[in-house]
Amino acid sequence: MKPILYALSVETFLNVLGSLTAILDKAAQHAEAKKFDPAVLVNARLAPDMFGLAQQVQIACDHAKGAAARLSGQVPPSFEDNEKTLDELKARIAKTVDYIKSVPASAFEGAEGRRIEMDMRNGMSLSADGLQFLRDWSLPNFYFHVVTAYDILRHNGVEVGKRDYMGFAMGIIRQK
Repeated sequence: MKPILYALSVETFLNVLGSLTAILDKAAQHAEAKKFDPAVLVNARLAPDMFGLAQQVQIACDHAKGAAARLSGQVPPSFEDNEKTLDELKARIAKTVDYIKSVPASAFEGAEGRRIEMDMRNGMSLSADGLQFLRDWSLPNFYFHVVTAYDILRHNGVEVGKRDYMGFAMGIIRQK
């Protein structure tokens, strides 16, 4: 049996990042069909004080790779935040997927109690055990940024729905 925090983190990240990639594909198709520069979507945001699509994808990836690394006792790899196209954002997701797939499930043994210490902005720091870290920090932040990316695209006319976001769950839903 796989360690529970592996299943709750890595397997969740893989499913949702797969959906995010598919949503970005739909964004590219939308821009092509409507004959506008896809960079408009890459730079789009929901409100002036929110990050744009590129930053939402970057931060979602950072939470996925950061959680996989910290829960397995590793230092997260650093990725440059320089994506300017939908293809570059998809490459960022692919690089994140490659990294989290490279972390063996066995590295998550005992992760629930592993102490996670992390410096944050503005002189703050995070200190939690692995379970608290995943439950209260990594997963909520990951989902927030993925959903915000979805919302930015939906707000800009990309035809995406809940099935696009949660397509990975269709395998567990059946007709009675």
